[in-house]
Amino acid sequence: MYISYEELIKQDLNESVNRIAQFLGKALDPEVIEKIADRCLFINMKNNPMSNYSVVPQEFMDQTKGQFLRKGVAGDWKNHLTPEEAEHFDAVFKEKMKDVKYKFAWD
Repeated sequence: MYISYEELIKQDLNESVNRIAQFLGKALDPEVIEKIADRCLFINMKNNPMSNYSVVPQEFMDQTKGQFLRKGVAGDWKNHLTPEEAEHFDAVFKEKMKDVKYKFAWD
C-alpha cells in the first residue's frame, strides 16, 4: 500500500485511515476512524508525549536541540533552493522516476 503525505494531510484524513484499515483487513466504526484521525493530526501528535518523543531519554534524543515534530509545510524545503537548483532537482527527479507506475497525488 502506498499513501502520500498529501493524501494524509491535504485531502481526507478519515478516508486515508479507512483505507489503511481496509488494507490491514480491519473493519472500523466511523467513530473509531474519527478518533484515530484526530490523534494523527500534527498538532495533536506534537502535544502527545507518546508520539512527540519527549519521553525518550536525552542521551538518545536531545529535545533541547530541536523537536521531533516540527512546524512546516509540505514543499517548504524547495523554497531553500535557487531556481537553478530547483530546475536541476526536477530534472533528476523526472529521470529517476520515469519508470515508476505509481500515480502521485501531485501528478
